[in-house]
Amino acid sequence: MVLLPVIIVGSVGLFFGIFLGIASKKLHVYVDPRVAQIQELLPGANCSGCAYPGCGAFAKAVVEGKADPTGCIPGGRKIASKIAEIMGVDAAFAEAKMAVVHCKGGTREAKERAVYDGITDCHAAVLTGNASKVCSDGCLGLGSCVRACPFNALRINDNHVAVVDPAKCTGCGNCVSACPRSLIELIPKVHKIFIACNNHERGGKVKKYCSVGCTACTLCVKATPSGAIEMKNNLPVLDYTKAENFISAAYKCPSHCFVDLVKARPKANIDTKCDGCGLCLPVCPVKGAIVGEKGERHSIDKTKCIGCGICLDVCPLHAISLWGGLGYNPSDKSKRQRST
Repeated sequence: MVLLPVIIVGSVGLFFGIFLGIASKKLHVYVDPRVAQIQELLPGANCSGCAYPGCGAFAKAVVEGKADPTGCIPGGRKIASKIAEIMGVDAAFAEAKMAVVHCKGGTREAKERAVYDGITDCHAAVLTGNASKVCSDGCLGLGSCVRACPFNALRINDNHVAVVDPAKCTGCGNCVSACPRSLIELIPKVHKIFIACNNHERGGKVKKYCSVGCTACTLCVKATPSGAIEMKNNLPVLDYTKAENFISAAYKCPSHCFVDLVKARPKANIDTKCDGCGLCLPVCPVKGAIVGEKGERHSIDKTKCIGCGICLDVCPLHAISLWGGLGYNPSDKSKRQRST
């Protein structure tokens, strides 16, 4: 009688032990160890910039061959190289991008038509009578994009406009989808100039409600003979795939709609090789920035030069170079592309 319960319990335990052992073999799901190795490398932000719901899903997709090793935007080249090494492939790096806000009309520049007293969210403000600004395309400054950024790369400045910190921005794109007015765009990080307006009206009407609004005057288009700017729906669209730095366009804009992230541009300098041909004079967008008589060495007025580099391209003797932090080494004559 004493042994009977022991035998019963032992038999049941033996049955379940055998059952679980067989089940573990039959139902075992193999997990490639490379998934864990890759996931350990990732920043863990789960920002969805890779188009997957999280870092774990991205790591699994890479191992399965569904995602590229360079897909983790916040990880950058360093992480991508390590992932490619684990996978035994070469990493083909895409151009680094950053977010920009196509608006700088804050409380000091843009008029309000009402007082918004509601949820601090741009989507809610748009649903409530299309928010308080007269401009129906301007930044609302309620920070929906700020909260969507997992890297603290956005903030609302004292003028109540969203601004991006290029040093922190990874180009994940979360802020792009978070903005209800489609004010945010990803552009190549190498470029430092962008149009900060999203208004689609034109002429003097714009100036009545925003002092920095684009009036569709097309002066920026005329200042860019490369064709890298074209007007679409009364707004300049910059083509960053062309060899253009947009410095002259920004300079010519009478409404100051452009933003230049470079605080100090390099200045042009003309060396002793100059024979005074004068080809640089008509292409310079700033009157008086290049001076000199025909047949004599020309000179640059550093107070007027904007560092666009257009004169470099037309000088047959390569006598012009850019001097400064972003300039070129005058001794390296093989680098003739203009600075961005």
